[in-house]
Amino acid sequence: MSRKVLCRKYKKELPGLIVAPYPGPKGQEIYETVSQQAWQEWQAQQTMLINEKQLSLMDLESRKYLQQEMEKFLDNEQHDKAEGYVPPKE
Repeated sequence: MSRKVLCRKYKKELPGLIVAPYPGPKGQEIYETVSQQAWQEWQAQQTMLINEKQLSLMDLESRKYLQQEMEKFLDNEQHDKAEGYVPPKE
């Protein structure tokens, strides 16, 4: 049986992450409050931001920016999107 969390993005109980995505308190907070679905969506969004904005994860400012955008995304606040991205038609 999978572990359930009250997802902060979707405001309902959904399957939780298997392990914390980061070490430390921030990773534990995400583990306890973010669903697998929301985390996978954030990872896709993060990849698009890194690629579109040509961010380097070696750069402290880029990492801070991604951290801020992650918080906004998970809290359903206005967040940056990749400017040139057009979702595929179904």
